[in-house]
Amino acid sequence: MDLKYKFLRGWKELHWTNFTGIAAAGIINAFGVTLFLYPVKLYDSGISGVSMLLDQVTSPRLTLSLFLIAFNVPIFLFGLKKQGFAFTVYSIFAVAVYSVMSFLIMNVLPINVEFVSPLAGSDLLLCAIFGGIISGVGSGLTIRFGGAIDGIDVLSVIFAKNLGLSLGSFVLIFDVILYIICGIVIESWILPLYSIVTYYIGSQMVDFIVEGFDRSKCAMIVTTKALEISDALSEHFQSSGTIVNAIGGYSREEKQILYFIVNHFEINRLKKIVYEIDKSAFISLQDVSDIIKKKDLAK
Repeated sequence: MDLKYKFLRGWKELHWTNFTGIAAAGIINAFGVTLFLYPVKLYDSGISGVSMLLDQVTSPRLTLSLFLIAFNVPIFLFGLKKQGFAFTVYSIFAVAVYSVMSFLIMNVLPINVEFVSPLAGSDLLLCAIFGGIISGVGSGLTIRFGGAIDGIDVLSVIFAKNLGLSLGSFVLIFDVILYIICGIVIESWILPLYSIVTYYIGSQMVDFIVEGFDRSKCAMIVTTKALEISDALSEHFQSSGTIVNAIGGYSREEKQILYFIVNHFEINRLKKIVYEIDKSAFISLQDVSDIIKKKDLAK
């Protein structure tokens, strides 16, 4: 009964708008990989990269599309309990779209991706850059709409903590090992090295799509004039902060910490306002990947 309840609750979390966005993301990702990376034998990251390598070294009957489904779907099902029903369904759908679209481009549509990129020719740098950009956009959009297009994301969530690694470090180590294996198998390091360019650009595009260019900053302001600073910042930025009482570790002086969120373009103005009121204030800035408000939870 509990399993049935979780299934029904998970089913209700699915939205057709997310499926539409993920379908677009899968198509975009397929174009990036098959039109730029696959023709010149560059490698994507994660399970997609593993699938591309196996497509090269195994029987012609074992295609990229087949490997994408064969590896990714079991991984997403393995992470079902930890990641949730909706995430798993969205992710499997994303892989299916990516796989089907890749098959159509390489085998059905009148596009020759056998030897060189239809758009960038044999220029490895152009293929690495634009393949990374386009596939990164596809991966980022999939995350924005609640899923993942590569099983490496699930593996990192499941195993990274147990290995004492961050999620990003786990993915990086996986890809470095993958590119080393690729270099050994094809007996050349040129393509794996260019693939690192693809990986870096793709990861930056994912960050851009998920977090946006105008990402927020958390300002931690240690001061003795928190109320005055808070009023000034609230008046200027039309938003409020949070004040926490604190004690100086060395001076034992009573202070306050003002927690305030600004965007990238507001940092200099924030500093000016703070130091006009308290020249001895200490400001620490950190990236904020997302801000969730109560009204967002009600949607």
